[in-house]
Amino acid sequence: MSGTGHHCDNRTGSPERPFPVSDDELERALRETLTRRVATSRPLPADPAGEILRRARRRGRRRTLTGLALAGVATVFITTGVAQFSASGVDGGTPTVVLGDPPVLFPSPEPSGPSSITRFGPVRTELDLLVGDRLDTSGGERRQLPGVSGVERAQRIHDQEGWLLTSAATVAGRTLWWAPVGGAAPQVMLAAADAVAVSADGRQVAWRDGPDVIAAGVVAGQLIAPVRTAAPDGAVPVGFAGDSVLIQHSGDGGMSVWDRALGGQPGPVNPDVRAVYGTRPDGRVVALVAAGRDQQRCLALLDPARDLAPVRTGCGLKLATDGLGAVSSDGRWLLANGTSRTALLVDLADPASPVTHPAGPVLAAGVAWTRGGVALHVDASGGLVRVKPERVLAGDRPTASKVEGLAPEDHPVVVADVPTVPDGA
Repeated sequence: MSGTGHHCDNRTGSPERPFPVSDDELERALRETLTRRVATSRPLPADPAGEILRRARRRGRRRTLTGLALAGVATVFITTGVAQFSASGVDGGTPTVVLGDPPVLFPSPEPSGPSSITRFGPVRTELDLLVGDRLDTSGGERRQLPGVSGVERAQRIHDQEGWLLTSAATVAGRTLWWAPVGGAAPQVMLAAADAVAVSADGRQVAWRDGPDVIAAGVVAGQLIAPVRTAAPDGAVPVGFAGDSVLIQHSGDGGMSVWDRALGGQPGPVNPDVRAVYGTRPDGRVVALVAAGRDQQRCLALLDPARDLAPVRTGCGLKLATDGLGAVSSDGRWLLANGTSRTALLVDLADPASPVTHPAGPVLAAGVAWTRGGVALHVDASGGLVRVKPERVLAGDRPTASKVEGLAPEDHPVVVADVPTVPDGA
């Protein structure tokens, strides 16, 4: 291209267009071109346009290229690489996962459609909050999630790859959605599952499907390297300890550990385990167990490498048997329901002699801890409860705050964040 003028551009009779083109216009044109060039019956496991733009930006930073150079790089990638992206997965075989740079958020300059992202000012919670099909992020974004309903649990994914949303149990089973960053519509990852468990970092998922328990990794909304094992009737995955799946057996049948990396069958059942609250940074599981001849409810640290054998046990706690609760990311605190119509903050500094403190309204669903050590949960009225350990120790009793824009049929869900040191890292 030279600076010589022409009567019309692109050899057409249309009015002459200006040469200056913004980066946003080039990106939109590039994505539209790729959309037309790449015809596939299933979602691509990678974003070719995003990959092209990321590489162009890196090259632009090194060479201070202009927007025209971005278009030139894109043209080369289109002519040489589109066939590789479009060919992936068209035969219905195992999807190819392209590993590369972390996904980058490219907000659309002209949001449109029900899944667009808007800014609405600062959110008053330290974590994301899901209200119906609306996601309010801690960064101040409000986003509609078309097709998502009845969510019971929500989890951030490592490296900001989006969110995993698990529905409540229905007659048709449970549904797991992946909501990617950037405003794209959520995708169904699992449907009609009997039970779904997500690891604390969002990198692994386990579910019950018919007679089997299946576990797989999660990369860019794809379930990869699935492994299955036969499980007794009523046994369901309830969580992870590192790369191992925690399987709860029906009734008071106890709990077992399945190392999905090794395959095979789950280990022996520990019949005393009633519920798990999470893991500490050392990998040990914090659980509610039945101890002694009188089956007293106690708090225990269990070793997943030894079939959940108890390492330390502390009794005398008045914990509810509903299993609702979670451990802080540093392993110091447990917030769980007590038997006296109140939540309890449990100090795990000495697990053999844990100390409890009344901590406000009972949990109506799961609880999520921030990286700063604050617990958030929703009470029976749909109010948001913030529990700060230092304030509870000082004698304060947390109360519920009203969530703005809450419809009568909606129940807020606090989105769990990725711990500073993810399980299995």
